[in-house]
This record gives sequence, structure tokens and C-alpha cells, in this order.
Amino acid sequence: MNAKKTISALSHEYIVNDSLHQLFDAVNAISVQGYDEQRRVIYWNKGSELLYGFTKEEATGKKIETLIIPKPMCEVVIAAHSNWVKNNVEIPAAELTLHNKHGDNVSVYSSHVMFTNQYNKKQMYCIDIDLSDVIQAQEQVTFKEHMLETIFKAIPDLFFLMESDGTILDYHASNKSDLYATPESFIGKNMSDVLPKEVGNKFHIHLAKALQQTEMITFEYELTLDHGVAYFEARVNYLSKYQQLVVIIRDITEQHKAAELIRHQAYFDSLTLLPNRFLALDRLTQILNEAERSNEQVGVLFLDLDDFKKVNDSLGHEVGDKLLIESAKRLQNVLRKEDTVGRLGGDEFIILLRNLNEHHNALSIAEVLLKTFREPFNIDDRELILTLSIGIALYPVNGVVASDLLRNADTAMYQAKGLGRNTYSFFTQEMNIVMQRRFAIEEQMHGALERNEFELYYQPQFDLSNNNMIGAEALLRWHNPTLGNVTPDEFIPIAEHTGLIVPIGQFVIKQALEFLSHWQHKQNKKLTMAVNLSPRQFRDKKLLSLIQKTINDLGIDFKDFELEITEGVLMGGQRYIKDALLEINSLGIKLSMDDFGTGYSSLSYLRQYNFDVLKIDRSFINGITINKSDCDLVKATIAMSHSLGLLVVAEGVETKEQLVLLKELGCDFVQGYYLSKPITAKQLINLKSDFT
Repeated sequence: MNAKKTISALSHEYIVNDSLHQLFDAVNAISVQGYDEQRRVIYWNKGSELLYGFTKEEATGKKIETLIIPKPMCEVVIAAHSNWVKNNVEIPAAELTLHNKHGDNVSVYSSHVMFTNQYNKKQMYCIDIDLSDVIQAQEQVTFKEHMLETIFKAIPDLFFLMESDGTILDYHASNKSDLYATPESFIGKNMSDVLPKEVGNKFHIHLAKALQQTEMITFEYELTLDHGVAYFEARVNYLSKYQQLVVIIRDITEQHKAAELIRHQAYFDSLTLLPNRFLALDRLTQILNEAERSNEQVGVLFLDLDDFKKVNDSLGHEVGDKLLIESAKRLQNVLRKEDTVGRLGGDEFIILLRNLNEHHNALSIAEVLLKTFREPFNIDDRELILTLSIGIALYPVNGVVASDLLRNADTAMYQAKGLGRNTYSFFTQEMNIVMQRRFAIEEQMHGALERNEFELYYQPQFDLSNNNMIGAEALLRWHNPTLGNVTPDEFIPIAEHTGLIVPIGQFVIKQALEFLSHWQHKQNKKLTMAVNLSPRQFRDKKLLSLIQKTINDLGIDFKDFELEITEGVLMGGQRYIKDALLEINSLGIKLSMDDFGTGYSSLSYLRQYNFDVLKIDRSFINGITINKSDCDLVKATIAMSHSLGLLVVAEGVETKEQLVLLKELGCDFVQGYYLSKPITAKQLINLKSDFT
């Protein structure tokens, strides 16, 4: 007999009640199966199909143990069914874990009934209810209970459950050392009665507030515990539905100490413990007010430690910090108690001298300070010499307000640096002239673009492998009718400071690219153009879009354009600079590290960013033919660059001997006065395309 005939026979022989089957067929939410005395399926409703995955056709005629019973249960199920059929021992309802068509677990609550049909054959019907949602809900409840228990253990806070009058009903404490009293002594007691009177009153007041308000009440208090004074923050919330209060208490001792430290740091330098800039300037204002009333002279000394950065970088910040601490002590030892010494930041200090007179004057104090610092510092068994540069401004001669005096003393300090360091300089009228020059440059710079006062010059670059010109660096020049020729060293820092470098930089880029397009067409060959970028230009959101549009409009290859940046651009580590450099790389524009060797962290930047070119500063090239150490440094730099896949450009080549040596050392490209000074676009067009 084939399978279809078997199924038909079974269905016919074992039908008990068509109306009952019709009822089960209409119910999809419950699985109902019927089995004969040999445990073969004679009925399988839609609910069974949904729960176990077998269609009615697939299930009919199959034995229960081959369909949904896991192997470990098969013998038990067969025995139980046989016992019911033969001995009338009923199978009780139970929660079971069965299998579906795919072998996955199915959790059900299974009930069983036994019928005897008109043929005197027994039929067992199983009614299975899916428990997946119930079990999942139970697991969620268990998980949340465990999670809350874990959270309570992990959180260091104290938790109290109270009646609305403050009586403590329950508590939780991960760290019982934060408890003021033992649980036995406070459960059932009022919180106000358990704590010291002052703290208890605080709780009484704030618990009362919580009963009247819907939002959480927060307050702070302190307690003396066995391990010392501790500071706490209490948060109170009223559960109106249960007429109970929940109080969460957190130990904020460390935060309190940190806040105290922050308050101290607002006025004092954390390293040297000297007054900081804020407090020093506040004291200067007070001193000036007193000096005005008493007609006294006041001195402001701006001090900078000479070459401190080199010491810091070579010996490490730990040694640098110790030097700063010892420097602060020396300054304090020289001064009178009524004078003030403060740290402005970095290696800069300020000294405020009250009531200057013939015997206590700024000059004699400056000389004593210089002498004191000429004595070696003994740091970690090293003798270190660290000299001072001092700028001096006097009240009322050099200013009558704190900001003017500080600025003038700062200007005088830079004058001392220019005099060779390890000396002092008073603020003079000559320095005012320098400042006036700066103001005049800044004034004339406004409108200089519109008046077409800027012009680009180009310094050609040559390939040492074949002596051919391969490109040029664009250099900005400014001629002003009032000021005459203003050098880039003068006007670039001012343009950077005022923000005018942004439109000026856009002008340079457009002019350089337009000339590059013309130059390439005229020479009928590939040439490159390099342009310097300053830190401020990276904040120009239009910078990269301007470059991209100009290059596309002119039909130039992106790889023919090179942007030169110095270490100073990278030192801040700002996100917008990193993003801009990544976009520069993605466009295919070359990236060049300019003035390599003059900074302190250039090597680390070569690792962080995808540079294509490295330019060795002219200060190293100048000495390569007469100074072995310079030659060795340049040789090592070239080798290192090539190992990193970088091309090397030597700046400032001024002699044939330098050129020959650089070629021997494997340098790629050169530029400098020996080959050509910066020249106009017209002169560059007519320049020989190689050198001999």
C-alpha cells in the first residue's frame, strides 16, 4: 500500500468526531495532534503546522518520536503512551521542550486526552500551547533581577527607602564604611534622629521639600566618619503612589577635593605653586591703584628662560618640570616679601616690584636675577645652565594700566632675546617705533589686494639627476606706495594674526595655478608649482573647494600642485587640520614638509601624515661643505626620507660645492640663489630649463 493510501486509511479508520476536528481546524493559536495506538499521526491542525513547521501532509502517518520528540525523551514517551493504551495510566499535563522541523527547541505546555473510536481503537490527542513568549518573559524578569542586583553591587551609592516621615524601612550599601551607623541601629528609626543634629536638620528640611514637589531634591552635606571627613550628595524622590521616599546618597569626597583644587588652580600654578597669570595681573592692578594714590614707581619684569624648550625636548618633560620648580624657588629667594613673582605659562614668569627707589630699582634687581641664574642647576645629577632674558617696563613711564605694562615688558623681553639672550632690556621709544611699524603694516595691508600691491615671484627647482627644471615655489612679495617693499617676514605674521592671510592666500593659490597652466603650455611639458600654507588658512572652509575648482577649470593635474606646510601648522593637532590634510591626499595634491630640521617633532609628523616631499632647511645646507655634523645630518635625512618613500628638496643652495655635494648625497631636487633667485613670471618663462 502506498503512502497516500495509508494516510487515507488512517484518516478514515480513526476519525472520531468531524465537528471536533472542525473546531480544532479553526484554532491556529493552539497545536492539536491526534495519534493512533502505534503513535502515528492521524490528525494535525494548522496550529501544529505553525508551531512545529511540519505540514499536515508531512506529519500524517509519521510517529510522534520521529517528528517532535527529542532523542533523549523517545523511550520515555513510547513507554508512557504504551502504558496509557494498555493499562489506562494517563500521561499528565506538563511543560515540555520538544523539537520543530528544523531541530530547534520548542517550549510547550502539553495536555493529553485519550478517545476510543467506533472501531474500538484508542486515539491520543495532544493539545500544546506555545510557551516561548512566557519563557522569554520569565528570562527577562530573571535577567532584570540579576542585572539590578549586579548594578546595586557595582554602584557605590547608598540607597534608603523611607516612610514619608523619614522613617528608614530598608537600605543598600556596597561600601558599609560610608554608613554613619550600623543597620541594626537605624532600621525603623527616623533619618533625622540617626545623624548629627546639623546634618539631621538638613535631611528633615529637604525630605519635607520632596513631599511638596514633583522633581528630585538634591543637597550636599559632610560627615566625620571613622576614616575621616567625607562629603556626600543626597538625592530625594517622593513616590506618591506608595507614599514612600527614595534617597540615593553618593560619596563626593574626591569631587569635593577636585573642586577645591580647581579653585586653587584658578589662582595658582599647579607646578610651581606661584600665582598664575590671572592672579598676577589682578595683583598688578591693585599695586597700580596703590601706586597712583602714593605716587610710587612700579616695575614689571617679563622673564623667559633661554632655550628651555631645547632642554625640555632633549631631556624630557620631567627634567623640564624640575627646572621650572627650581627656577621659581630662585626667583622667590631673590625678591622681597612685598614683591610678587608669578608664572604666566610655559617658561615665562612675571615679577611685580612695588615702591621702586634709588636702593631698590629694577636695574639692580635684574642684574641680581641674571647672576643668580648663571649658577648651574643640579637636576638628577646633571649640572644644567639656564639663563634668563628679562624685559622691563616701568609705571608710569611705560604705561598706567596692567595690560599695557605687561605688553611693553613682553616687547622688551623679545628685545633682550635679540641682543643675544642672558640679558635684560628696558622698554624704550625705539621699541615703540617697531610697534608703530607693525600697526602701519596692518593698516596698509587692508585694501592691498584691491590695490594690486601683491605680486608673485617664483624660485625655480631643479632635478639633480638630469639638471632640468622641474617646477617652482611661489613666493609672495608686497610693494606699498607708503611703506615701500615690505618683507614676508614682516607682513605674513601680521596677516596671519589679523585673518587677512585667508583672502591673500586665496589670491596666491589662484595666481600660482593660473601661471602654472600658462607655463606648462608654453614649455610644453609637465612642471610643478609649490605654495606655502599658513595655520590660519586651514580654518578657511573655502580653501580646498577653491583649489579643486581652479585646478579643474584650468585642466591641470592635481599631482602637479604641491602644498608646503611647516611643523607649526601641525603642532596644535586640531581636528580640522587633520581632516584638511586627508582631503588634500585624497585629491592627489602633493604634501610637503617645509623647513625640516628646525622644529622639534618633525619626525613624528612624518609618521602621522602622508607627506610626499621633505624640504631640508637652508640653515643645514649652508654648513654642509664646512661642517661635518651638518653634512652627516643632511645625509641621514636624505636616507631616512628615501626609506619612507619621500622626495627631498634642499633649500638655500648658494654655492657650486653645495650643489655637487648634495648630488653625491643622493638629494633629489634643489633650489637656491646659486641656481636662481626668486624671479617674476616673465623672467621664469625665459629662464633656461636646465643648469650646467
